[in-house]
Amino acid sequence: MTVFRLEQIEDGGFAEVQWQVGGASESVIVHRDGDTARAWLNICPHAGRPLEAAPGHFVKTRDGHLMCAAHGASFELQGGECVAGPCRGQHLVAVPVEVRDGEVRQL
Repeated sequence: MTVFRLEQIEDGGFAEVQWQVGGASESVIVHRDGDTARAWLNICPHAGRPLEAAPGHFVKTRDGHLMCAAHGASFELQGGECVAGPCRGQHLVAVPVEVRDGEVRQL
């Protein structure tokens, strides 16, 4: 399933998409890192709330981490591990993706 072209996300930025994950429609965060992308469910492991500050608007810390707007938990962008805040040591739920011919695709 092709979601969008990678160029639609600013390098280092995020996009929110709706995907079928495990048979249910889920909000998914896609992060662009150069020519690659990573994706996670848009759910903070601390309280089960979306991570975004406003629909489709995600906060990045000065250290380059994704921050939960509700409680300030910060997640590194390689594996989605919480490195600061109330869920330290927990992880965002990864959604496998690939970039092929400039298109971000869910695996």
